[in-house]
Amino acid sequence: MPREQTLRVAAIAIAIVGIGVATYITIADSGGGAPACLAGGHGCATVAKSQYSHVAGVNVAVFGIVGYVLLAIAAATPGDAGRFGGLVLSLVGFGFSAYLTYLELFVIDAICQWCVASAGLMTLLLIVNATRALGYAGAELTARPATPPSADQV
Repeated sequence: MPREQTLRVAAIAIAIVGIGVATYITIADSGGGAPACLAGGHGCATVAKSQYSHVAGVNVAVFGIVGYVLLAIAAATPGDAGRFGGLVLSLVGFGFSAYLTYLELFVIDAICQWCVASAGLMTLLLIVNATRALGYAGAELTARPATPPSADQV
């Protein structure tokens, strides 16, 4: 099992990459365009122009930015609050990414590589956060050395 510090650093690094991906999608959308498909094709434009790319007028990538920032904060937070906060956030992010991927595959009938990259990053964050939460839950309670009895107790 990796050290908790290693998992925290990995989660922060993945979240930073996620912030970059979601920010790129947001900037491309705010300029009235779509993210460039590096692999060619028009999948990114098709997805960006679909009715599913916005919720209440807000590009879903903005929700991604917020989610990745919160995941980075959770990874930087020590203890069970950070562990389980990261787990819950990554579960929500993974679920939302899975829903969006379903829409791409079966409703929009187009794939955006940037969206796939974000979904992959969210999957990695779920794995890292689940490992951290399940592997180190309550670690502070078991790591404290037992205090020797005082002279009054002996």
